[in-house]
Amino acid sequence: MKEGGGGYRNLLAISSLDKDDVLSLLDSARSFAEVSTRSVKKVPALRGKTIVNLFMEPSTRTRMSFELAAKRLSADVVNFSSSTSSLSKGESLKDTAKTIVAMGVDAVVVRHGSAGAPLMLTDWVECSVINAGDGMHEHPTQALLDLFTIRERLGRLEGLKVAIVGDIDHSRVARSNIHALRKVGAEVVLVAPQSLLPRDIQRMDVAVAGTIDEVLGWCDVLYLLRIQLERVNESRFPSLREYTLLYGLTDARWSELDHKPMVMHPGPMNRGVEIDSSVADDVESVITGQVAAGVALRMAVLYDLLGGSHG
Repeated sequence: MKEGGGGYRNLLAISSLDKDDVLSLLDSARSFAEVSTRSVKKVPALRGKTIVNLFMEPSTRTRMSFELAAKRLSADVVNFSSSTSSLSKGESLKDTAKTIVAMGVDAVVVRHGSAGAPLMLTDWVECSVINAGDGMHEHPTQALLDLFTIRERLGRLEGLKVAIVGDIDHSRVARSNIHALRKVGAEVVLVAPQSLLPRDIQRMDVAVAGTIDEVLGWCDVLYLLRIQLERVNESRFPSLREYTLLYGLTDARWSELDHKPMVMHPGPMNRGVEIDSSVADDVESVITGQVAAGVALRMAVLYDLLGGSHG
């Protein structure tokens, strides 16, 4: 974890972590996953701590996951969204952050449409900051929970072959996963039309494939990104039909595979676009597992940042 102003520890990006940091969080998440199987799903690790979910973008899954994680650690949680706050009346993010921290909170979980907003917050607040997604930059806890899910299912990370398919350019999930997977020794191939690849692709230490058929028989993990339908209107690709033809995990492709990879998706899925409905039902257990893993992983992050006794 990276220290910010005043010595507070933050999680802003996967790129700020080293391999040992990543593996330590995954190990901690495994022990916290056991908490969710108990009849009383709580430990007193963060009793007396206060955590604010500051969400400037809507995200039901991520917000609820952080809220559950904090409550299972016995922390107090305050949910704060732009639609129900003074931000909707023109108050700045800086003013809002100062107001929140004046209440004596220990951590702010922030989701914002602008890249770099969590980093700016570290200059304004005297508490830990956790990035829950900022613009097209990063979504570090999503990548960590994805790695946790893969390791729990396949037993390892190093040496795995992972194909990430879809709108890489606009995906903070893809960027964080690329950084995380490369740190733990996985091989990564990006599958997308040229118009949906980032300009800095050469610096990412990854290979590129032109269609999904080039990687289906090769990969251990197939990570499908959600296609944002507005990209069609931006002329990033000609049509949804053509996208599915070249990059969709169709029932025909899936049924022909002798070796079926582990299929992942950050949700929500566009059934019939990046994945056929029948295939989505077939792999639903893994995708649901990603959601469950999110609570345990975020418990590990909060515990690591804020400390306490794990019991």
